[in-house]
Amino acid sequence: MRSPISIVDVDRLDTWTRYRADLCDTCAANCCTMPLEVQLSDLVRLELVDPFEAEHEEIRHIAKRLQKARLIDHFNHKNAIFTMARRASGDCNFLDPTTRLCTVYDKRPETCRLHPQKKSPKPGYCAYGARDLQRRG
Repeated sequence: MRSPISIVDVDRLDTWTRYRADLCDTCAANCCTMPLEVQLSDLVRLELVDPFEAEHEEIRHIAKRLQKARLIDHFNHKNAIFTMARRASGDCNFLDPTTRLCTVYDKRPETCRLHPQKKSPKPGYCAYGARDLQRRG
């Protein structure tokens, strides 16, 4: 998916920037336009699945309910991985469209917690794009 920032293409790793701790402060959250894969434990932490349901219901039934509610786009039965649904813009549903900040930061999925250092298409790099470039657009 093409970022709203013209110099960054999340699908082209050669446009990515080596990650450093302060990059997130000025970024337009391009990583939040990539498909987000989560596990059942993440869905419980996000309070989309009740802990009792997670323990007692078959995972395929949980997936079916979440798909019907349009909270997930896909469920991989083999690996028990859910792909979260996104807005039509491609943004994560948990991303504030105005501030470009995560609305569930304290509860964010493990994928987000480990990105970009450990869990990324290119570990140690991110699809950084400055917020001010997005506004000029």
